[in-house]
Parts: sequence; structure tokens; C-alpha cells
Amino acid sequence: MRRGLVLGALGIAAIAAAGFGVTSATPIDSSPLAGLAGDPAKGEIVFIASGCASCHAAPDTEGDAKLVLAGGQRFASDFGTFIAPNISSDPEAGIGAWSLEDFASAVKKGVSPDGQHYYPAFPYTAYSLMSDQDVVDLWAFWQTLPADATPSQPHEVGFPFNIRRSVGVWKLLYMTDDWVMAEAATPEIELGRYLVEALAHCGECHTPRDALGGLDRSAWLAGAPNPTGRGTIPSLTPEDLTWGPIEIAYYLETGFTPDFDSAGGHMVAVVENFAKLPASDREAVAAYLKALP
Repeated sequence: MRRGLVLGALGIAAIAAAGFGVTSATPIDSSPLAGLAGDPAKGEIVFIASGCASCHAAPDTEGDAKLVLAGGQRFASDFGTFIAPNISSDPEAGIGAWSLEDFASAVKKGVSPDGQHYYPAFPYTAYSLMSDQDVVDLWAFWQTLPADATPSQPHEVGFPFNIRRSVGVWKLLYMTDDWVMAEAATPEIELGRYLVEALAHCGECHTPRDALGGLDRSAWLAGAPNPTGRGTIPSLTPEDLTWGPIEIAYYLETGFTPDFDSAGGHMVAVVENFAKLPASDREAVAAYLKALP
């Protein structure tokens, strides 16, 4: 797989070099954001559901210290190791000098204020489905978070994956505005779809990827190798996840499985987040998972 991955990436890099305009990073159309008022209280719910602190808090922090988004956590992959940046409200080390439009472009398009593509280790392919109101509310909550002057560390990504313009081709191949579950049969399943496919970006871990790192949507939530190289991330499809809706919702609240096991690894942070959400959100996720084909 490694050889195919490198050859594919070299091909993308060549296309990127030839197609400057196609692969350039374009900020979001900010007109839909005009006139929307942000609610910090609602933005906090979006912040929790999206797992922002789970990745961007400093390593091994606990409690309220997780709201200091100083970055520094390391995420290994086949493409190198990505290091979460400082996204605190510090105007120099963080994103305190950004505008709402800068923030929305980053979250929904993976584009930086200086016109660079972000690596898709930042799950903007899922966040692209986030509603404009949720983005505005999230930004309003962001203004209440503390600043931290810790400098961001550079990603440990070598050639050819360090060619940012090639990410533009990757986006053309893998970014879509389409839901995986095209139709939601009930409002509860629709809410679950929004949580699973957009905010909580469950597919980023639970769906297998191809040689270029794109999600194989034909095997949605069917399980995947653990990026750390240790074990696999389990399937959440109905044929593999035999828990009932009540058991799924209980697991998301407590971390305990029906057979008395408990969540481990990164799932600990996911459960910590879901436990803070309304019970109706956990029940909606369960309904969505049971409604998958």
C-alpha cells in the first residue's frame, strides 16, 4: 500500500503543479453568514459535539484546562505525523486575529486566511456539512475561550505530501456536499445523521480509506485500521454492531458496553463529549446507526 500511496501522491502533485487555478485555495462565500447572530451557549454545544478540545487541547490536560486550545497533540498517519496547532484566542500564536469569514473558510472549506489548504487531518470534509448558523454560534463561543501563547509546531510530513497545492486535487476527489445517508426517514434520524456525518465526524475513524487517504464511502462506518498501527477501529454497521438503540445511547453516555467492557483510546474523549450532550442527541445517533443499510 505504501508504494501505491506514494505513486498516487506524486501523480496528484504533478496535476496540482499543472493546474494552478483548479487547485488554488478559495475562501468561503461569506454572504450566507451576513445577518446571522451568534449564540455562545448554542456554540458551546457545537464545540462539544465537534470534539474541538479533544484534538486541540494540550496533551494530557484535564477539566477546564481542555478549553485552552494550545495544541500539541500528535496524530500519526501513513502520510506523516500531524501536530494539532494552537487555535486559542491568542492573536499571535492562535486564531484571535481571525474574522468570522476566516473561521468559516477554515471549518467548512479547509482554507487558511493566507490562502493555503489545510491538511485533511483537520476533518473539514465532515464540517463542510455544518450549518451556517452552527458555524456562527461556534465562533461566538470561541470568543469566550482563553488565549495561550504556545507556538504551533510544524507537521512532520515529508515529500511529496508536504506539497500543499496537491491537497486541492485531493479536495476535488473527496470533498462533497452530499450526505452518505441520502434520505433520513425521521427527524430523529436526521439529527443523528447531522451528528454522525458532520459534527462528530465519526466516519473519519470508523470508515476505511483508500491509498490517498480518502474515505471509502461505499464502506461507510464499516471499520478501519487504527492509524497508530495497533489494532482496528470497529465497524458500526447494523450487521456488526448488534447492540440495541438503548445500549448504544448508554455507551455514548457512560463508556460501558453491554458486556461490561469500557471505552478505550480516543473513544474515551468521544464518550466524554457525548456525555455532555442532551440525551436526545445520543438517542438520535443510535437511531441513525440502526437505520444504516
